[in-house]
Amino acid sequence: MKNKLTYISLFSSAGVGCFGFKQAGFECIATNELIKRRLDVQRFNKKCKYDSGYICGDITREETKQILFNEIAFWKSKENIREVDVLIVTPPCQGMSVANHKKTNNEIVRNSLVVESIKIIKEIRPRFFIFENVPSFLKTICTDIDKKDKPISAAIKDNLDNDYNYIGEVINFKNYGSNSSRNRTLVIGVRKDVNCIASNLFPNYTNDKTLKETIGNLMSLTEPYQFDPNDAYHFFRGYSERMRRWIASTPEGRSAFDNKNIEDRPHQIKDGKIVENVKKNSDKYTRLRWDSVGPCIHTRNDQLASQNTVHPKDDRVLSIRELMVLMTIPEDFKWSELSLSELNAMLYEDKRAYIRKEEIKIRQSIGEAVPTIIFKQIAKKIKEWNQNSI
Repeated sequence: MKNKLTYISLFSSAGVGCFGFKQAGFECIATNELIKRRLDVQRFNKKCKYDSGYICGDITREETKQILFNEIAFWKSKENIREVDVLIVTPPCQGMSVANHKKTNNEIVRNSLVVESIKIIKEIRPRFFIFENVPSFLKTICTDIDKKDKPISAAIKDNLDNDYNYIGEVINFKNYGSNSSRNRTLVIGVRKDVNCIASNLFPNYTNDKTLKETIGNLMSLTEPYQFDPNDAYHFFRGYSERMRRWIASTPEGRSAFDNKNIEDRPHQIKDGKIVENVKKNSDKYTRLRWDSVGPCIHTRNDQLASQNTVHPKDDRVLSIRELMVLMTIPEDFKWSELSLSELNAMLYEDKRAYIRKEEIKIRQSIGEAVPTIIFKQIAKKIKEWNQNSI
């Protein structure tokens, strides 16, 4: 029983981060996600052993929680497990992120999804739990079980302090195995009857890598809708031809807004006159540098006008494959029922049709994800501890 390690993932999106646990040999009891098309990606990757483990629904609803509890009971009976080993929680971060300029008055309710997760931890008592979120996560206000508004750190302490030892740190994933800069809060908890030190489970510090080192070997793409013949996910996402001049004129590390000629800066034509676009953020229309670390990947990584999306050399946004490399997503990770070899064998127009259908889902899922290597390292450390404790 000790050799069969299990995990549950809440708010799992397409399962990119917690795929690291699968890579490390853990078995997924259940995975919960609100949006079906993202949960389907997990099905394509055969994340759960049983189909009943894919739970699509609002985890705040009692009926959804009951489905989760029933699945745990099923595993205890069918697979002879005694308990859940790891619960992974990556709740939506829109209300916590400083990058979100459209926060609403309902964000405290959204942040209280963390409290729903705390309730589940108290109910199922996993040996380990993991929270991952934005740097301000622990300081963010939520509505706790006692109906009081308080920082998430206080909610964790008030509810879990008696049963768990835990540590929370803000780290940049670029120094812990990821190929992109991503400052995040990582909280790891260990049940007090488990003889393991939480801090020992954090991923190992490593030197960061430059974009040249990570994606510099990929094929240069020079024309809109061009595909790497050996990789359907490495392609030139097309855009309006009038924007090409803005990007082509922009050197590494600079924004198109800084170009000398007005025709080379982002603009519109109104009544026959150039009207320049408003520069709201310094990193919009910005060409990356080969000698820099990969940027933080956001959900709108499909847009030139988004944050740090322009390739260091080519006049385009980063391709899906480049994003996958930066987020350490394995090459064989499946975004649909089709394998990479099947996609590569498609006719050009069929590839275009596939990308038109799937691209935004894939890009958003990558932007929401935890780099796979981060959770894989934690999983391997739990596994090593488990083997040594037998």
